[in-house]
Amino acid sequence: MDVLVLVSVGIALIVLVVAVGLFRAAWRIAEPDEALIISGFRAGTGPGGSGESMGFRIVTGRGCLIMPGLTKVRRISLEAHESQIAVPCVSRQKINLQLTGVVMYKVGDDYGSIANAARRFLDRPADELETKVQNVFVGHLRAIAGSMTVEDMISDQDKFSEQVRDRCSHEMESFGLVIDSFQIQSIASESNYIANLAIPRHAEVEQHARIARANAERAAIEQEQSAQARVALSVRDTQIKKAGYQAEVDRATQESQQQGPLAEATARQAVVEVATKVAQLEAQQREQELQASIRKPADAEAYRQTTLATAARDVQISQAQADAQQTRLRAEAAAAQTRMQAEAEAESIRVRAAAQAEATRLTGQAEADAIQARGLAEAETVRARMAAEAAGIQQRAEAMSKNQEAVIAQQVAQNLPEIVAAAAKPFEHVGQFTVLNGAQGVTAALAEIIQQAGTLTSMARESLLPALKVDPTAVNGEVKPVA
Repeated sequence: MDVLVLVSVGIALIVLVVAVGLFRAAWRIAEPDEALIISGFRAGTGPGGSGESMGFRIVTGRGCLIMPGLTKVRRISLEAHESQIAVPCVSRQKINLQLTGVVMYKVGDDYGSIANAARRFLDRPADELETKVQNVFVGHLRAIAGSMTVEDMISDQDKFSEQVRDRCSHEMESFGLVIDSFQIQSIASESNYIANLAIPRHAEVEQHARIARANAERAAIEQEQSAQARVALSVRDTQIKKAGYQAEVDRATQESQQQGPLAEATARQAVVEVATKVAQLEAQQREQELQASIRKPADAEAYRQTTLATAARDVQISQAQADAQQTRLRAEAAAAQTRMQAEAEAESIRVRAAAQAEATRLTGQAEADAIQARGLAEAETVRARMAAEAAGIQQRAEAMSKNQEAVIAQQVAQNLPEIVAAAAKPFEHVGQFTVLNGAQGVTAALAEIIQQAGTLTSMARESLLPALKVDPTAVNGEVKPVA
């Protein structure tokens, strides 16, 4: 039994030692200034940050268990790094400068920054990280320095540094880095431009120093003169005081000599003052007697008269208000009566106006009806006359269609006097007509006139003939001129 117990205890100790060894081999702790990057079998399934989506796990500030041989644990530092940056650049004035600065940076504390830094710099040399950071800052330093003057860089270095930090922050975040600090240490110029900038200032300072020294000397002289004046003033005051003391001594001597007469005069003055006070007291007594015997009854009588006057005034005011009220009521009654009369008259006028308007409307309506009847009658007359003319034209057209020659002859016969007058018109202004060959000449002239009349008659007949031709396409025997 003892052997079995010992064997059991030994096996238990061995198992415990093995378990402790396995635990120590599988347990990893992240220090405060570092992060554990765990990759391998099931590395992306445990708790962690954004690295889980890339197949690795990030652990910060705590311990974790790993599977030795199946997972790999690497450490990335979270401590701050310092890098010196020296950049040759050109200012906006085309002046060559040498800028020197220092940047403090580190890997960000959030899981996103740690994941970005792990993908780019894990197991890489520290020089590579510093080189990338310097390349970022060198480019932006040159760009910003090229947009500024040397005076702006020197006078406002905080603004210059802030612009550089703002420009570089985005690119540094893509590396998983954050900028803790960036400072410009020095700005140098090979052409002594910066040193020459200080020369006017040095001259100004030296000028101010000379002015200050001159002012100090002048102030010293003024103070010395003031001290001498104060000494003279003190001497004068001393002499004045001495004279005053002597005058007081002389006055005291004279007063001592006059003490006897003064004492007598003072005694007489005291007697006069007492007599004056007695007279004042007697006057006050007589005044109080007058107050009691005369003024108080007078005040009582004045108060009575004032009260009576006030009562009489109130009565008059009340009477005046009553009269005003009565007058107002009478005025309102008269106004109401006038208003009613005006309304009645207005109503009467409105009724008369309505009646007159109705009469005017009826008169206008009657006149309109009469005008309409006359218009209809005239229209009927015109229509009858036009119908008669149309019937006459129709009859002439029918006669023309039956006997055109007779109608034309009738028209020519009706217009024959005008035709002959037109033929004889050339002889209208002839005052004397001489015939050379006697009766034969007269016959020839008359024949010529008759021939012209016949010619005009033929022209009239030809002009009437087209107008009286019947259109064979006319409807209901309608006569139409043919073109």
